[in-house]
Amino acid sequence: MNMRERIAEQFDENVLLADGFDRALLGIGSVFNGPAIAVYCKNRCLSILREQGMTQLEAQEYFDYNMQGAYVGEQTPMFIERIQQ
Repeated sequence: MNMRERIAEQFDENVLLADGFDRALLGIGSVFNGPAIAVYCKNRCLSILREQGMTQLEAQEYFDYNMQGAYVGEQTPMFIERIQQ
């Protein structure tokens, strides 16, 4: 069983996943009485975009507009950024 099948079985078959960013997926989250949502690491997403040939600036702009800035319904994925200590 692949990751998408496990998520559908354990949480919700309607969880929206970002294609090509499985390595950045941290888990599934939710808020009080809210739907299950995919939770991604922002820095890993940026790394994946750079691996695809984008510069740091291009990756940041793409991420800001097409990923973090995209609302695709109540199950829109969440992107977190780790706070450095």
